[in-house]
Amino acid sequence: MTKANRGDLFDPQCPTRRLLDRIGTKWTSMAVKVLAEAAPDEVRFAELRRRMPGISQKMLSVTLQSLARDGLVARRVEPTVPPRVYYRLTELGLSLEGPLAALRHWAERHMSEIDRNNRLEDARSSAD
Repeated sequence: MTKANRGDLFDPQCPTRRLLDRIGTKWTSMAVKVLAEAAPDEVRFAELRRRMPGISQKMLSVTLQSLARDGLVARRVEPTVPPRVYYRLTELGLSLEGPLAALRHWAERHMSEIDRNNRLEDARSSAD
């Protein structure tokens, strides 16, 4: 793919930028991780919510809808009462786990340094 075909990340209309906005959230990263750990099996909505502490039902629903729309997640509904809804990563979604895992690993490796820098900056700001 040539540079001309890749777009311009600094252009607000760039499709790559819009995609990064969607996949760069903490909830997307968590959902992909949970689903990747279960792959190739499916995970029910309620189980996803249990395994993602702090996420609301609405935010999980919005996150999964976005992932499904992008073709990263497949959704299956069993017509029971109430309906049972299952999710799994598609091949495209599985290909996203590697880059997201690398980003999570980087964050875990550098979090103490980032925290230290924040404390130093807070101390510097309060001294001014």
